[in-house]
Amino acid sequence: MNQSSDKNAVVLLSGGLDSATVLAIANDRGYRCHALSVDYGQRHRSELLAAQNIADTMSAVLKTVNLDLRTFGGSALTDDIDVPTEESTGIPVTYVPARNTIMLSLALAWAEVLGADAIFIGVNAVDYSGYPDCRPEFINAYEEMANLATKAGVIGNRLTIHTPLIDLSKADIIREGTKLGVDYSMTVSCYQADEQGRACGACDSCRIRAAGFDAAGVSDPTRYK
Repeated sequence: MNQSSDKNAVVLLSGGLDSATVLAIANDRGYRCHALSVDYGQRHRSELLAAQNIADTMSAVLKTVNLDLRTFGGSALTDDIDVPTEESTGIPVTYVPARNTIMLSLALAWAEVLGADAIFIGVNAVDYSGYPDCRPEFINAYEEMANLATKAGVIGNRLTIHTPLIDLSKADIIREGTKLGVDYSMTVSCYQADEQGRACGACDSCRIRAAGFDAAGVSDPTRYK
């Protein structure tokens, strides 16, 4: 990371493959990175430890916010609903209601305090599970709202939401991260990873991840149960 940079960015860091790649990209672009994780009561809590390890490796400041979305439930990640192990159509039960809206709002608040004009998020509209809050039209609408809703935006210090992975396949994401030195063995993608971060190998996220490494021609460092 360029420690002398006066460009601040908030990077949403879940501890997964995509967000680790995004943090590496933001670093490579010369930003002083402030990583933000959210402990929202997710089933795969080992991703929080992964996020800390990734942030440490990339010399990023990490802040973790506790905001328990189990209060509302409604998702296989925050409620007593089984994580599916077969492919499904439509929006899957692993969708967490309004998750990216909530997380971007937290990132927006921190960005305004830091005087940061950039937020990075690892949403992807190609190899993903069909979540509505991963689409370009959502990001564009949120960015417009953010610049209307903040003091920074009103006085002309516009914020940009960067989505460097949004049009990439999982294989291309892995190739980009590998080029930037991301250690994917540290990342946790599985929706029902155990306490050691070992993956189930059967959920949507595991299948997409495994197919991505295979297509990229990169050895898969994922640890399985």
